[in-house]
Amino acid sequence: MTSAGHGCDLFAQAPAALAVIVDGRIARINTLAQHILEADTPDELIGRALFDFVHPMDLAQTQIRLRRLESSQEPNPATELRLLSLRGNLRVVATSSRLCAYRGGQALLIVALDMTRRHLIQAQMRDNEQNLRRLFESMQDVYYRTDTQGVVQMVGPGVRRVLGYDPQEIIGRPAEDYYPNAADRDAFKQAIREYGEVSDFPGQMVRNDGRVIDISISSHALFDEDGNFAGVEGIYRDVTERTMLERELRLLATTDSLTGIANRRAFLERASERLKHCRRYGSTLVLLILDLDHFKSVNDRFGHVAGDRVLVRFVEASRAELRETDLLGRLGGEEFCVILEEAAANHAMQVIKRIQQRMRHTVFKDDGERYTVTVSAGATTNQPDDRLIERLLERADKALYQAKRAGRDRAVWYQP
Repeated sequence: MTSAGHGCDLFAQAPAALAVIVDGRIARINTLAQHILEADTPDELIGRALFDFVHPMDLAQTQIRLRRLESSQEPNPATELRLLSLRGNLRVVATSSRLCAYRGGQALLIVALDMTRRHLIQAQMRDNEQNLRRLFESMQDVYYRTDTQGVVQMVGPGVRRVLGYDPQEIIGRPAEDYYPNAADRDAFKQAIREYGEVSDFPGQMVRNDGRVIDISISSHALFDEDGNFAGVEGIYRDVTERTMLERELRLLATTDSLTGIANRRAFLERASERLKHCRRYGSTLVLLILDLDHFKSVNDRFGHVAGDRVLVRFVEASRAELRETDLLGRLGGEEFCVILEEAAANHAMQVIKRIQQRMRHTVFKDDGERYTVTVSAGATTNQPDDRLIERLLERADKALYQAKRAGRDRAVWYQP
């Protein structure tokens, strides 16, 4: 096994692990085989039985291959085999074997390549793939990809939970088929074209059962190697519960819980917007402040539950006399405010009068007593130099004060 011309030992310098087995024991081994079996010197291996290093799970397979080799005299094809090193560590090799002459007798030549690292990498890749697949299948979000025409090319299994469809029912169909409002899809496409990506973009989709759900989309545009638009990829999730909660919170933050109308903050914000609109277009509005007369005495005599009933009934009476475009809000306690757009002074005073008449004819009964509650009001209109709604509130409040001093149950138009 020595090349005299080059003075090198081909066995020792072979690019593969080599071992010569005589009578089932290691007779010779090269350096690569020594490293695979984690021996410091060849002497630790010479004379050891081959099967000492074969993993128990591969022992039967190895015995069968050796018997086949002895009977056929044909080299065994390469196969993967697990070994245990001197240190008890698992090694994976790709090995083949054949019979050969050795020192005047017959021996078994084993050739092996160390596949341990590749085997570990493959095992890690399989584990990673399985973990990714489990993650993919358990995602609350729905992964999707569309082509340039918006046709779904890929969709994750989360679509079963979110939309009630099997992925195969979605693939190949336009994503627009699942949007109840074309405007939502158009707005999404416009954002993708303009910015290349969107995050937490709102929209709605239709489930298999016909129910419309709120969704949040995070996606980005795809481009081919030439920089041409190739489609869209991203995820979407069902945010119906979150959206409902946000709506409820907004409602709580802007609505008077007793009467259901705008609370002070919400009313003033909306009234300010209407005043800005009037300034921009040169239109007019009227602001009314309405106050329930002697309301404190109702609470003192009959309790707050009775007082609450009076407030609710007053709101009902006011709504009956207001247009849908008019704005009604509770400033606090028994004081309410109304915005009438494009209303003349006489019209505004007529609205107040009708509300007052409704309240005069509303009889309340508590603790065996019958009583009515009257309403006083102050009114004003916007002036060219009014930039803040508070200016109108101040003027209407002064008019209300005059109505109270004049005997209540009446309305006063502010006069400078």
